[in-house]
Amino acid sequence: MSTVWVFDLDDTLHNASAHIFPVMNGAMTNFIQDSLALDEQAADALRKHYWKVYGATLKGLMRHHDTDPHHFLYETHKFPDLNERVILTKRLRHLLLSLKGRKVIFTNAPRNYAIRVLEILGIADIFELVFSVESSRFHGKPSVRGFQGLLKMIRVKPSDCIMLEDNLAALMTAKRLGMKTIWISKRLHKPNFVDFRLSKVSALAHLTL
Repeated sequence: MSTVWVFDLDDTLHNASAHIFPVMNGAMTNFIQDSLALDEQAADALRKHYWKVYGATLKGLMRHHDTDPHHFLYETHKFPDLNERVILTKRLRHLLLSLKGRKVIFTNAPRNYAIRVLEILGIADIFELVFSVESSRFHGKPSVRGFQGLLKMIRVKPSDCIMLEDNLAALMTAKRLGMKTIWISKRLHKPNFVDFRLSKVSALAHLTL
């Protein structure tokens, strides 16, 4: 069986923390303010709390407040100026094409946003599947159900997969299922469920698996 490279999107294939996440977090806080009639401080605290507990703010809102996920995702991922916010990674396309095996995206972001980012990066055609938060039926990472949905769709065993991800909770699930794990992070301490740590995705070019 050929290797399946499972890539997270934001803060793995590109730097979303610089110009995208601050706007997205603000939009989520605004959404919570409006829908739950909270002040900004309380709404921001609730956003962070649900992200910490569930790995995704949306999951907490759905579970505790019956939030419509499609409405939430639309309101928080508009980005009319997205092409100005995505930071391009040099030689990313060349690197991805040099990897032997199948390549898929596994993201907690909505499909429309994910595809827009991949197109701006010039790599959308390289991936056979964009497994978005809608694809997981809103059981995003680190939920085991999301991973199981992905594996079922691409018809592979976890042991055939190498997951690249910036989020440790997601990598913990991946490792528990039997995937090889690569953590994209500048932090130096590597937990034992991480097989390799890279400071950025371009360092993959120098990694011997």
